[in-house]
Amino acid sequence: MPAGVRTARQWWTLTSRGLLKVLRNGEFLFAFIAPAFLAVCFYLPLRKVMDLAPGMDYGQFLMPIILLQAMSFTATSAAMRSAFDVSRGINTRFRVLPMAGWVPLSARLATNVVLLLVSLFCGAVASVVIGWRPDGGVGGTVLLFAIPLAIGVLLALVADGVGLVAGTPEATSQMLGLPTMILGMVSTGFVPEERFPDWIRGFARNQPISQFVEVMRAADSSDPMTWSVAAPTVYWCLGLAALAAYLIVSGSRKARA
Repeated sequence: MPAGVRTARQWWTLTSRGLLKVLRNGEFLFAFIAPAFLAVCFYLPLRKVMDLAPGMDYGQFLMPIILLQAMSFTATSAAMRSAFDVSRGINTRFRVLPMAGWVPLSARLATNVVLLLVSLFCGAVASVVIGWRPDGGVGGTVLLFAIPLAIGVLLALVADGVGLVAGTPEATSQMLGLPTMILGMVSTGFVPEERFPDWIRGFARNQPISQFVEVMRAADSSDPMTWSVAAPTVYWCLGLAALAAYLIVSGSRKARA
């Protein structure tokens, strides 16, 4: 059998294994429920308060953070799957097989992308239900969804690397849970910057989740996107890519040691 065909079969076998595992574990169901639950929990109690601000539609305002939080849920699942493979010795068994080293990683990534797409779709449906409507035209709407998908892929790669380095599901959940919660809550995704106390306003404005939210709002606007708005997101994404590469390389070296 040609090497390329064998590698493609190995990739498909591992991807199918990952998708079946995700289906059995109920992760697809969670990917559907989590964005809707998030939308309801924040929209219902805060809508009347936020809609008092002049010109604010809270459903429109909340939409970007719903999609980003859906991506973070998927990243956490990615890290847990990677950590389980390490803790159970599956990656060690893969290394003694005639298999390219990138095949398990790319198979996990393919599984994560499918889960990301499911989460993105459900997040969009939940946003429509609470009142969001696309306002950036066809190009802006495509960009609006492409941004969280790209961020989700990068987060999944970072999370995969965290799982490889941490080595156990327990350590992985601790490494991801607190930063995700803090950055999500102390961001301009749920409330405008001016609603934060002065002492934390700068952090809330400049941290990565807020920058991602702002560029998504710019994409979902009739105004043209400017580099000053897009640049922070581009730089944060480059940083995530570098972090993912470092963690994956470190985790692979740790496994070989």
